Amino acid sequence: MLSRAKKFFFLRDALLFTFTSFGGPQAHMGIMLKDFVKKRAYISEQELLELNALTQILPGPSSTQTLIGIAYKVGGVPLALITFLIWVIPSAAFMCFIAVSFSRWNTKALFDHVLTYVQPIAVGIVAYAAYSFARAVLKTPTSVVMAVAAILVTLILRNAYVFPILILLGGIISSAIDTPSGENEMKAQLFSNVNRKKLFYFIGILLVFATLGALINQTSPFSLPIRLFENFYRNGIIIFGGGQVLVPLMYTEFVEMKHYLSAAEFLSGYAFQQAIPGPTFSFTSFVGSMALKNNGYGLSGQILGSVVAMLGINLPGLILVLFIVPFWNDLKRITHIKNSLSGINAVAVGFYFAAFLFLLKTPAINLLTVSLIAGTFLILYFTKIRTPFLIIAGILLGLLIK
Repeated sequence: MLSRAKKFFFLRDALLFTFTSFGGPQAHMGIMLKDFVKKRAYISEQELLELNALTQILPGPSSTQTLIGIAYKVGGVPLALITFLIWVIPSAAFMCFIAVSFSRWNTKALFDHVLTYVQPIAVGIVAYAAYSFARAVLKTPTSVVMAVAAILVTLILRNAYVFPILILLGGIISSAIDTPSGENEMKAQLFSNVNRKKLFYFIGILLVFATLGALINQTSPFSLPIRLFENFYRNGIIIFGGGQVLVPLMYTEFVEMKHYLSAAEFLSGYAFQQAIPGPTFSFTSFVGSMALKNNGYGLSGQILGSVVAMLGINLPGLILVLFIVPFWNDLKRITHIKNSLSGINAVAVGFYFAAFLFLLKTPAINLLTVSLIAGTFLILYFTKIRTPFLIIAGILLGLLIK
């Protein structure tokens, strides 16, 4: 553990990281390696790599979990919780502000004109993310088959409950194919040390809010916020692969299935999130706020929706990483767990391509939108220009071109 002064410096560095971390989990990992390992030596490079490996086999936001894991190693649970708040609040607050302002801006012709440039760029970003994810993950015929199956099932059924089932099946299939037998004894020894009380808390939160959502009359003003918390908490449990999987999950459930917000609103919020630093999961703040706004809630309701979404989506990952880090040295030796990741990621690739196909219907298809989508993809493929600059360029195009 570090001294009180060094803990203060860690929090200062975490705050600086929050406001400079553009580019998603891969870029975040590079910044953490440079600032927290090589520059400040809060942890070793090996510890950082092991934390990153842990987040890859846990559901939830990988960048958030890695940062929390570093803070836990530096100063225990209190420092980890403070670091979590420093990391998530600024970007979530900004996305809530965008959602609150969206209804006013959306009535203005200028803002609508700007969105004709921004939304196709956001679709192009999703297309490139799907391509990059597929290139990194789909390395075997089995993974390709699972990805294609996930695309077809998602497009046909359009049901939020398809996601956890397919993720579970993908993990089971890849684990069964890639893992040799003979680990039962070690697994039994490991899980005999699991704190069952903490496991009960983790599952109990979901069950309590799912039950409350079912019991409270849907005309009650508390009904939708409680159901939203359960929705986001459940999604936080099943999101393997970080922000890449968040987009298709939320689009299917909140746009296609429950109609809490429109496709255009969803895509606009996603575009704004791409232009700011911080966790990709801050996008949920926009979705939660818009969901309550579109269901008749006022300003206080929109802020509540933002808070509910931010806590719901992040709590599972926060609980899990603090729960598992203490016995990660044992957990990482279980190849069944590690080998399930390839199948989970293959299914996630399918979700991402399905999301791209859904989102492709949002902007009007014409020469301008096709050019912007294709141009965005090609710029990201051939150059090192980051996505925030592309979104800002789209905003400027909309403001300058009448």
